[in-house]
Amino acid sequence: MLNINCLHSAQSNIAVFEAARRALKLDDVILKHRVRSDLLAAAEKAGGATPAIISNTVTELHALARGAHGLLLTCSTLGAAAARAEAEIGLPVRRVDQALADEAVRAGGQVIVLCATGTTIGPTRDLFEAAAMQTGASIEVRLVPGAWDLFRAGRQQDYWQLIADAADGASDEGAEAVALAQASMAGAASFAKRHAPLTSPGVGLSAIVAAAAAG
Repeated sequence: MLNINCLHSAQSNIAVFEAARRALKLDDVILKHRVRSDLLAAAEKAGGATPAIISNTVTELHALARGAHGLLLTCSTLGAAAARAEAEIGLPVRRVDQALADEAVRAGGQVIVLCATGTTIGPTRDLFEAAAMQTGASIEVRLVPGAWDLFRAGRQQDYWQLIADAADGASDEGAEAVALAQASMAGAASFAKRHAPLTSPGVGLSAIVAAAAAG
């Protein structure tokens, strides 16, 4: 059995990743979940993930490492903490959106990345542009206006529909790939009427499982 410990910034992501584990038939993987919504709230208040917030996230990942074969950070806003934590802990630590970025840029061309909250834009742009250097893809990161207000109000279906409409619009513009930056956005893929946008839970979970199994 592999023990993968997940750090979330939204309670709803527990169900998202358990569903991804079942869909991938990872019966030999046990997920342990820790939610620190206060870290994302602090980043929202500060206008982004400050060095102190990233340090606090790394500390939380250290605490999660006991008994784990790998750690998965599922919050895009806090993603920068993953590499630092891996260097300090000595276990595989993955940010969930790394595998998403690698998949999105693989074919090159125009990649449109949608974000639900403004704090994710900077970390997402940095991540996708770094991945695009390998393939020459062109990256555009967009905020879906009003999406995060719907999420915080608990209006899940409306949240996903709004994101799906934005994804359809990006597809109509001729994007080679449309990616949904945050794990909470994944449910919007089933609402899209054009090409299904790429989402992070499945590919992110697969990446940390593979790294943990190899380690």
